[in-house]
Amino acid sequence: MVNVTGTSPSSLLPDIPVPSASYGSWFPSHKGMIILGILTGYIASSIFFLKFPTLIHRKKKQAFKCTHISHRGGAGENLENTMTAFRHARSQGTEMLELDVHLSLDGEVVVAHDGVLTRTAGHAGRIAETNFADLPEMLESLSVCFGNVNTARASNADRRMPLLREVFAEFPTLPINVDLKENSDVLVRKTSELIKEFRREHLTVWGNARDAVAQKCRRENPNIPMFFSIRRALVTLLLFWTGLLPFLPIKEEFFEICMPSIFLNTSTSFAVAKRSTRLTIWIFDKLMMRKTLIDHLKKRGIQVYIWVLNDEADFTRAFELGATGVMTDFPTLLSNYLKERPHYFLPTHL
Repeated sequence: MVNVTGTSPSSLLPDIPVPSASYGSWFPSHKGMIILGILTGYIASSIFFLKFPTLIHRKKKQAFKCTHISHRGGAGENLENTMTAFRHARSQGTEMLELDVHLSLDGEVVVAHDGVLTRTAGHAGRIAETNFADLPEMLESLSVCFGNVNTARASNADRRMPLLREVFAEFPTLPINVDLKENSDVLVRKTSELIKEFRREHLTVWGNARDAVAQKCRRENPNIPMFFSIRRALVTLLLFWTGLLPFLPIKEEFFEICMPSIFLNTSTSFAVAKRSTRLTIWIFDKLMMRKTLIDHLKKRGIQVYIWVLNDEADFTRAFELGATGVMTDFPTLLSNYLKERPHYFLPTHL
């Protein structure tokens, strides 16, 4: 048939887009598909090994597991870090004593939290500048650092700062957590020697918040279990949120962390008031207090202790998150709490 108008029949059809030969505008690029596949595989494997870490890591094993830990021997019920406090905590069923050590001028390992004597003894000077025999007695009452405006008073005449040797001798089978407060090679060496002398490498945890001190402890005696320094705890938190944690080894055996929300409790003497700081603490609390993280560490044989908790609401939150143990200034309070909730109680020795 003759086209009278002279127009080609094909020109009467609507324009239909035809994909190019490479299909680049229709489908993800080859490189994009590879990246997507790698990312999907990484996320899936990270989640899998977060739940089943022993498939690639050997589970750590310790001679004890503690639910009830007495901070400074129970600083809310007796003068902190005294033999009286330690004895009282033990009578209340504590499974671990937490204490701090400094080195005196004459080289004795002294149990005390503060290196400066002002707060604890009302004297100027430092433990490091004083011979052990010349150290003053502690004050008759001390404020509780993590308490609700509480004051602990001496229940007897015992206001003396003891030696670490004395504590080890009186509690030979009780696990003890030793926080070395000085960045001192001598303190690290002498503490290690005492631990070995009393044959309690398997019953002692040591370290410090400062990574430099923690590293010295590891180099001095790698057979003594360690708790995380602040730096190592933050690195672990970063690895958790980036998904890398399940794939990497962990040297430490005890993850001892603060529950940041305690600093938001306005009924306490140490509550933070500044709004911007409170927001930062709230964010850290949401990032750190994760049951998934705690469960992963426990599956790898790393015990998780949360400090310093001094009321039942915080006890409950810690145990519901899966914490192995709680560190408190009030051992009687925690003992009574656990008696009413035996499902949280763990045997001291495995």
